[in-house]
Amino acid sequence: MTQALSHDDPLEGLPSRARIAELILGSRPPLDTYVGWQHHRTHCGLLVPAPTISPQQWSMLPESRQYDYDLYRELTNANLPLQDTPMHDKVGKLIRRRLSCNTRKKDDPTRAGVMISGWGNYGKTASVISAGAVFEDQWLELHRCLNPGALPGTRDLHAPVVYVSTPVTATPKSLCASILGFFRAPIRTSATLPELVRQVADSLQDHGVKALILDDISRLRMHRADDQDVLDLMRALMSLDVTLILTGVNISGIGLLREAKWNKKTRQWEMPPLESTRIHGLEITQTEHRFELIEIDRFRYTTSEEIQAFVGHLKGIEQHLRLLNAREGMLTGGTMPEYLMRRTGGVVGLVGRLLEDGAHEAMESGKELIDEGLLDEIVLRRDEPQQSPDEPPIPADPPATGKKRRPAKRRRNTVFDDRGPADATGS
Repeated sequence: MTQALSHDDPLEGLPSRARIAELILGSRPPLDTYVGWQHHRTHCGLLVPAPTISPQQWSMLPESRQYDYDLYRELTNANLPLQDTPMHDKVGKLIRRRLSCNTRKKDDPTRAGVMISGWGNYGKTASVISAGAVFEDQWLELHRCLNPGALPGTRDLHAPVVYVSTPVTATPKSLCASILGFFRAPIRTSATLPELVRQVADSLQDHGVKALILDDISRLRMHRADDQDVLDLMRALMSLDVTLILTGVNISGIGLLREAKWNKKTRQWEMPPLESTRIHGLEITQTEHRFELIEIDRFRYTTSEEIQAFVGHLKGIEQHLRLLNAREGMLTGGTMPEYLMRRTGGVVGLVGRLLEDGAHEAMESGKELIDEGLLDEIVLRRDEPQQSPDEPPIPADPPATGKKRRPAKRRRNTVFDDRGPADATGS
């Protein structure tokens, strides 16, 4: 007779296989829709990690329970939690301050915005949407989940935060369509640009929008007329009691704030003077006046504070991973921190990807432990530049030569030269 698991079951509280399959196979709606944003805000961080058991306890489980547990800890290892890194805290602090100030303004016709810049895998989007979700939770609690500006008799959705991805081929009309698409609002194909802008303005007001997140803003290129018109439209939206939060790669270098240059002496971005400065005397553009730019950095490993922050991040991941042979200090002891820093360059997204793949490989191989030998087998492509984002590469000077090269002389046209009488041979 098979004895049922008692209350000492080490997997007490583990979801059923059907529930685990639902978590794995279930799809989430797109983030750039009202339904998708609300799903993310209400479900982010709710995954309960698998319980920690020893190899002996695992071996004593029935085969079906072993399968369920392994399936659930694969899900756990693939969903590392968002931690309070110095970079994440820096973004959250700025967004909270800007939104707190802007939502309390009464007479200022324009709301200042925020730009979040950084290279790929630096955690820009994750940090911004996390700060936006926290703000919406607080805003809804303040107003008891009701829209304070709703008209009597209406049933408009209350959406304090809107998340939109910048269209690949951005035009003012396509940006308006993306914002309206967040609410699944109907759009007339024959609508003119002024009509679309008015519809966007009405939607933002009717839904009580306070923050508009525009992701992938680096898709704009200021040498295109359409992209310049999109930037003008963004500035117009700032007069609608909405705080714009723009995220993108290398914002300082794509012309949104003019083509910035890095000064190695002052260690700051410097804006060269505009051509309009000579004519109109303008020393700064409206975009620079209205936005505050913040650069997201990667982990460093120089000072004791930087080392402690990186090791603390690894400790948080170590506590979340579920491997049977894992031990304390698996990621933080010995030379492992230096190894991970060397492999990833301190980029938070690459650290997470390497360790997620390492945990999967540890389970597949039966090693159930992450070490340097196991991680050596994992190929990790680093697309980000080797330099820090605050130290862009400096163009190399042209090679110097010993003496100045003289330009080649143009050959003389000899078509009409008189070569004298022909010789007897006719040559």
